[in-house]
Amino acid sequence: MTELPASVRWQLWIVAFGFFMQALDTTIVNTALPSMAQSLGESPLHMHMVIVAYVLTVAVMLPASGWLADRVGVRNIFCAAIVLFTLGSLFCAQASNLNELVMARVLQGVGGAMMVPVGRLTVMKIVPREQYMAAMTFVTLPGQVGPLLGPALGGVLVEYASWHWIFLINIPVGIVGAIATLLLMPNYKMQTRRFDMSGFILLALGMATLTLALDGQKGLGISTLALAGLVVAGVMAILLYLRHAKGNDAALFNLSLFKTPTFSLGLAGSFAGRLGSGMLPFMTPVFLQIGLGFSPFHAGLMMIPMVLGSMGMKRIVVQVVNRFGYRRVLVATTLGLALVSLLFMSVALLGWYWLLPVVLFLQGMVNSTRFSSMNTLTLKDLPDDLASGGNSLLSMIMQLSMSIGVTVAGLLLGMYGHQHVAVDSGTSHSVFMYTYFSMAVIIALPALIFARVPDDTSQNAVIARRKRRHS
Repeated sequence: MTELPASVRWQLWIVAFGFFMQALDTTIVNTALPSMAQSLGESPLHMHMVIVAYVLTVAVMLPASGWLADRVGVRNIFCAAIVLFTLGSLFCAQASNLNELVMARVLQGVGGAMMVPVGRLTVMKIVPREQYMAAMTFVTLPGQVGPLLGPALGGVLVEYASWHWIFLINIPVGIVGAIATLLLMPNYKMQTRRFDMSGFILLALGMATLTLALDGQKGLGISTLALAGLVVAGVMAILLYLRHAKGNDAALFNLSLFKTPTFSLGLAGSFAGRLGSGMLPFMTPVFLQIGLGFSPFHAGLMMIPMVLGSMGMKRIVVQVVNRFGYRRVLVATTLGLALVSLLFMSVALLGWYWLLPVVLFLQGMVNSTRFSSMNTLTLKDLPDDLASGGNSLLSMIMQLSMSIGVTVAGLLLGMYGHQHVAVDSGTSHSVFMYTYFSMAVIIALPALIFARVPDDTSQNAVIARRKRRHS
């Protein structure tokens, strides 16, 4: 058991504050999507672009965040991130159509891109490596208050005020966060080399074009030829980046990162794993409101047990991984999440609504264990000189896979529903049933990757709760 100094704990709380802002925003937006669609005169099936625009921007901008934090200092970048995020929230609230809302979400995404990864980087700088997993669970626990408040608060604001307030509420939170960062966080800096602008442009182009191509003809209404052009441009950009990075020590992401086996496996598993689990926060409120006719407030309340389950696991996840090992935990939670998502759909369609909170609580527990294990497995064996690059690449892959996951969920809904989901009809139920079956398969597949994780060679340290008195 390890005790952390009070100053370090304060810095961890500030990082957690950034996590809180992002989590509050994401969960509030998910609950409000059907109401926003109605207000803006859009189909609910097109509203996934509100989430994709944000998450994809975060993924594209992430590679620059680590370099900027090292060059300008983590406090300055963290504060700038909060300010941009808050401004983006203000513009979201003023949007009068879907295009304006998507553009404002892009600005929010630029802030979000610097907030969480720079926070994670700060944790890596201030705690020893063996305490990293415990420190990250310490940081994400208060950050869980955001998802706990978000769904219910979003439901209340949508039902009794308007969806604009889900963004306006970020403004006072952002002001407090920016002031706290300036006053309490040290401005850690590191010697930096020249930024790899050509590598950054190639990677950003590759990610953006491939994600937009996935949305394709249904979401963007583009021709087959234009769609093929996007795919070719995206693949070419990624291949050119790999050629650019090979043997290039100044590359944005050093390819020697992949010489660490746990990093390669963890990164592949994180991408595939978040592809499936990224669909669930988008699908659940849409299913509850459009498929089952729940009110926004009721749908929001139903999301709270999931967060409580997640919070409940945070304190014991280190012990679980130490007891069973990364491979067993990751394979079991991956298959378990697929089964729980099918259980949720079955219980809902059978009309056993009283069981839904229990299933969502279980889903939160499984998801939380899986996320913590994936993140730590990926970074734990990296040498110190590659840790910052590895952290940025993991953060980018996490956001990119979530963006693709939400896009795929929107595509599945559109494919099975032919762009029309009718409320309170058998057609609506069959659309969601087929979508959830497809999602369960996508969620389960990463178990094949995690089955290759080697046996653990070291134990994770546990951070002790602060003692009331010293004996």
